Amino acid sequence: MIDVAHHAGVSIASVSKVLRGAPGVSSAMKERVNASVEALSYRPHRLARGMRGPMFTVGVMLSDIENPFFSLLIQGMVEVFGSQGYELQIAPATAGEESQNSVIDSLIDHQMDGLILIAPRGREEHLERIGEQVPMVVIGPHGPSEHYDTVSGDDELGSALIVDHLVSLGHRRIAFLTNEHPADRLNLPESARARGFEEAMGRHGLSDDLLFVPGVWSLEGGRDAARRILEASPRPTAVHAGADVAAFGILSYLWEEGVRIPEDVSVAGYDNSPMGSFTPISLTSVDQSGHEMGAIAAKLLLERIAGRSEPHNDVLTPRLIVRGTTSAPGAAIQSR
Repeated sequence: MIDVAHHAGVSIASVSKVLRGAPGVSSAMKERVNASVEALSYRPHRLARGMRGPMFTVGVMLSDIENPFFSLLIQGMVEVFGSQGYELQIAPATAGEESQNSVIDSLIDHQMDGLILIAPRGREEHLERIGEQVPMVVIGPHGPSEHYDTVSGDDELGSALIVDHLVSLGHRRIAFLTNEHPADRLNLPESARARGFEEAMGRHGLSDDLLFVPGVWSLEGGRDAARRILEASPRPTAVHAGADVAAFGILSYLWEEGVRIPEDVSVAGYDNSPMGSFTPISLTSVDQSGHEMGAIAAKLLLERIAGRSEPHNDVLTPRLIVRGTTSAPGAAIQSR
C-alpha cells in the first residue's frame, strides 16, 4: 500500500479509502489510485495480511463511550481474546457516521487481524466493502451479510416485553424515547425497538395512545426527553426509555423535579447495565446478555480470522428484569 501511495502521490489513508470503496472519495482520487494499483499489480490488503502472518491484535470500534452496556460487551471479548493471546485496540467514536468511518479507516490502516464494530451507523454497502477486506463482526444491526458476521438481540421482542409489563400494571399512556437515526435504516436496534413498541401497543388496543418522544439515547438526551414528557398533556404514566443510559438521564431529571418514581411515572430501560441494579436506581430493564454477546462476537471473529467465510447471524433472546422503577400508575396520575 505504501508503494501505491508513493506512485500515486497521495497518502496511505487515501489509498486505503479507495481500495475499500469508502465514502467521500473524489472521482479524480479514485482514478489516480486505481491507475497506480494497476501499474504496480498491487494485491489487495487481505492477501498481504495472509503473507505477513497474524499480529494478534483486534480492533474494536466503540460508537458511544458513554453507554455502560458496551462495557459488558468488552468484558466478554476480553475473556475470549485474552485466552487466545489476542490484544484489543479499542477505538471510541461518536454516533455520527463520519466519525465512525474515520475510526474504522484508522483501525484498518493499522492492519488489525480483524474488526468488531459496535452499533455502527455506516451504510450496509459500506460495511460490505469493509468485510471484503478484513475479517469483521458487527454487533447491533440486524440481518445477515455475505461478508461479515452479526450478533444482535431480538430488539422487537425485548421492546414488546416492556410494553406487556407496563400494560399489565395498568398503564395506557406510555412514551417511547426514540434515538436519532436515518429513516431508511430499518436494521438498526433503535428501529427494531420502535417497531416492537408500536406493535405491542397496537396489540393491546393502545395505538391511539402512542407517544414517540424524539431524542438521543444518552444521559443528556434522557434529561431532555424527561422535560418534554412532563410538559405533555395528558402526561404519560410510564416511559420506555429505549436504552439504560437514557433511562438514567430521565430518572435524574424527574427526581430533580420532585416526581416520584414509580408512583408518578414508571421508567423502564433496555440493556440491563450493571449500575441499574443498584439502589436507589433499581431500574426495570431488558437484559440482552451483553457479556455473552461480546464473547460470541469474539469467537466468531476468531473463526473468521482462521479462514471461515460462511456468514453467521446470531440473535440472542432478551428477558425482562423487573425492579423498582415500575409499578401500577398512582391515583394522582390516573385522575388526570
